[in-house]
Amino acid sequence: MTREALLGRLERPEGRVRAVLDTDAFNEIDDQFALAYLLKKTAKFEVQALTAAPFFNEKSSGPEEGMRLSHREILHILTLMEREDLSERVFEGSAAYLPDETTPVDSPAARELVRLANAGAPDGGPLYIIAIGAVTNVASALLLDPSITGRCVVVWLGGHGWHRPDTREFNMQQDVAAARVVFGCGVPVVQLPCMGVVSELRTTGPELEHWLRGKNKVCDYLLRHTRDEVTGYADGTAWSRVIWDVSAVAWFLDPRFTVSRAAPSPICGYDHRYAFDPNRHPCRVVEAVDRDAIFTDLFQTLAEP
Repeated sequence: MTREALLGRLERPEGRVRAVLDTDAFNEIDDQFALAYLLKKTAKFEVQALTAAPFFNEKSSGPEEGMRLSHREILHILTLMEREDLSERVFEGSAAYLPDETTPVDSPAARELVRLANAGAPDGGPLYIIAIGAVTNVASALLLDPSITGRCVVVWLGGHGWHRPDTREFNMQQDVAAARVVFGCGVPVVQLPCMGVVSELRTTGPELEHWLRGKNKVCDYLLRHTRDEVTGYADGTAWSRVIWDVSAVAWFLDPRFTVSRAAPSPICGYDHRYAFDPNRHPCRVVEAVDRDAIFTDLFQTLAEP
């Protein structure tokens, strides 16, 4: 892909797009918000698949269980939203992180990403892979078939702001090899960094109560699930909670929601630091978000019947 073509792919697309959401949906509470947001925006997204990403923390015994719990949570959200028609488009992902930067972790999700990218769109447009977990599935697909770098765009919530001293963000630090593959292979990448950028997307209990309670099944679930999780670590204190995964969906919707620029793709180090080479191919990095505008649209959209 020429530099000009790559820069073109990094622009926010007009019209409806073919999209896949790759999510570690059981890991936190904000993946479910992002999934519901995506499914409600039918005028923008033609959902091709939903893929379960691995994760490992106190909620799982390892990456494989994290992936399987995420697969189950995706199906749960589809049931709440009465979108069981998409159940056959939900795929299990990698059972482990990449062992190195040349070896994919084969999975139904990775193979489906390859198939969808190669299937193409009638208008020749790319497949948009919206990733909000470790990018193991995405990197594996790119390693299984490197030719798809010219047929897809990866929009990834991962890493921290480039001005931060390190990259110890959950999605990135779980699988640094996968991040290096995605940023290094030449596929168009739009990065939404966490701390220092989309960390602006914080909400509170009263705000969630106002916008979500009683609106529909998925709104009640998101409200209850958020309150239950927060009670575990902030009971009796004032609290706010990041719902930053929704930024990966919001980037597509309105140019006023985010501020971004094209820049040479960063190098994600195993020492959890960025390195920069001005000769690298370009990516797009989001540097600011309009918190109030995004949350207004998110809450109004989720509350729709």
